[in-house]
Amino acid sequence: MDDPMPSPYALLFEALWLIPIRHYLYALILIWTVFFYKFVEFHFLGEYFRGRVNLIYNPDSPIYHGVVSRCRTLHSRYVATPWLASPHLQTCFLNFHGLPPVFTYTRKLFRASDGGTIALDWLTNSHVVDGDPHNQKEISKEDTTPIAVVIPGLTSDSSSAYLKHLAYNTAKSGWNVVVSNHRGLGGVSVTSDCFYNAGWTEDVRVVLDHLQHEFPMAPLFAIGTSIGANILVKYLGEEGEKTPLRGAVAICSPWDLLIGDRFISRKFKQRLYDRALTIGLQGYAQFFNCRHEPQYTRLANWEGIKKSRSIRDFDNHATCHVGKFETVDTFYRKSSSTQYVGNVAVPLLCISALDDPLCTKEAIPWEECRANKNIVLATTNHGGHLAFFEGLTASSLWWVRATNEFLGALSCSRYMHIQKFNLVQIQESGSSGSGKQDETSINQGPYLNIAEDGLVAAANLEENTTRSKEATLVLNQRGPKVKDKRSFNVLCRQTKRSIWLLGYIGMVTGFPLVGMLMNYLFRKKQRPITASKS
Repeated sequence: MDDPMPSPYALLFEALWLIPIRHYLYALILIWTVFFYKFVEFHFLGEYFRGRVNLIYNPDSPIYHGVVSRCRTLHSRYVATPWLASPHLQTCFLNFHGLPPVFTYTRKLFRASDGGTIALDWLTNSHVVDGDPHNQKEISKEDTTPIAVVIPGLTSDSSSAYLKHLAYNTAKSGWNVVVSNHRGLGGVSVTSDCFYNAGWTEDVRVVLDHLQHEFPMAPLFAIGTSIGANILVKYLGEEGEKTPLRGAVAICSPWDLLIGDRFISRKFKQRLYDRALTIGLQGYAQFFNCRHEPQYTRLANWEGIKKSRSIRDFDNHATCHVGKFETVDTFYRKSSSTQYVGNVAVPLLCISALDDPLCTKEAIPWEECRANKNIVLATTNHGGHLAFFEGLTASSLWWVRATNEFLGALSCSRYMHIQKFNLVQIQESGSSGSGKQDETSINQGPYLNIAEDGLVAAANLEENTTRSKEATLVLNQRGPKVKDKRSFNVLCRQTKRSIWLLGYIGMVTGFPLVGMLMNYLFRKKQRPITASKS
């Protein structure tokens, strides 16, 4: 009787045993490499070949030629930390750890007119320099140190790792920093019917007005991150020339929320981020509901919020109810900052990573940014979402360094935005009788050393403070030696040139012959002076 045929699976198993073990290891390494390259998007050597920062700007932009052209960081390469050379690894590492610096904020609560409470977390330059958390100095009304107002992301507050990196390094550069937490975040309860959302700009508006009133001598700048960047750009477009901000920076803005909604639900990887953000929003809503359920049950569909599996679901059951939006798409369209880019009237630096796993490059308004002379858009091929880790130890964020260099160069230039008031505001400020309103526009930004090649570097802090005080003293003594560091009203009070100028204009327009004679004599006297200078 013939032996039965062996099972084909048994033959296959015996054949597999004949393959050396090292070949299996090689195959495993190959599969793992392909997984990292495709799924995790690992790019270990990508920056060395195409890591240069791409700058988009109007050819006639004074912001680029006068400020950004002097920023070394924006004209070099961004090289990611080798063991974090993936947008997903960078983003996850930032959210789970991030290696933030250790310090303590000083909290001050601001109550809006509608009863809402906003937590303002301060980190002053003196606190960082002294290093003593119990010896923080209060900022006086006469302090001329510039203030950087930080607007966090969707579910972030001042304790987030990336905001601690930003606050510490900006304060270390000689600035005072205040993080304006969204309502209900930072451990502060919601105390009104108003909630924040991706297009809510009213809190930014009232906080900036409050800071301008409290610290009239300090120039104001703003830094928005993620959803905070969308809110900031939307606010700048709404205010135009009326904003008190001298300059701003928008980091990893989603720009178009409708496109972003389509993107974040497109692939499995993006849906993981979508789910993670939804859980954060549900935690925010649950915390609020536990404290105020009897009073605010009518404001949202709480059962729908609990069952939400995406940001879109949450916005449908919560944001649309509170904000009185007809549909979710209506909310996304009205809250997107893209439509406001053309109205931005202050120097604005925008930084985005093309591999951002949350905010797609498809939503970036390339042509709108190029058309506005006040905007410079900087994009990198890699960086993730708000990460941009650099160095072997991942101890610093590239975008923080680029932001500080840009704001430092801007604060020492003549390209800062000057708030324009309408006639009613000028009359009201003039009739106040205090005389202090005229001094609010004095620019006393930090000083930088400008090298011969046009690049900038930070100057000594004590020297900055001394120079700033001396400049203020010269202005108060009616001296004309400090240029571009004074407001128009102070200039008119300091000298009587404006009176002679008006008289000259009246003579030229009223008496043509006398005006021509004076103009001829004036030019004749000026010729030898001009020649001697040349």
